Amino acid sequence: MTTDKDTEGMDELISDFNRFYILTILYKGPAHGYSIINQFKKEIKKEISPSLVYPFLQQLEEKGYVEHTAKMVGEKRRKNFELTEAGKELCTNLFKRFSELVSIAFEPSLDSCAHCNCKVYKGTHRETINNVETTFCCIHCAQAYKQNKKPPKT
Repeated sequence: MTTDKDTEGMDELISDFNRFYILTILYKGPAHGYSIINQFKKEIKKEISPSLVYPFLQQLEEKGYVEHTAKMVGEKRRKNFELTEAGKELCTNLFKRFSELVSIAFEPSLDSCAHCNCKVYKGTHRETINNVETTFCCIHCAQAYKQNKKPPKT
């Protein structure tokens, strides 16, 4: 369970999208710093500085959100970082908050089905009923709507 104190710490840690995305990479599974930098570049199409990645990983480790194991790769020691249970909980809470923000942002662009009231982002089915264009999520809802719709009283 996340407390207000945890939320304050979360806001301090996640001050920008870059850090948020680093956490999403770690949420997928263990990664070393160089692979985080490469995944970021590949998926976001943006360079990220090692001077952001490594201090952030260290900060996460100091707070108990990640732990690392080290192994030798050639002559270099490579640290592989993995989320702890607390780190996974942090990510889950962040993803929920982000999802709520995205919902708020997208809500105005969604259509509602006239029959079941579900929200539809793309691919609505539209029919003109009583000279009014009506939106449905699918043809089945349109048929059910027409069967249950009573004609207007005159």
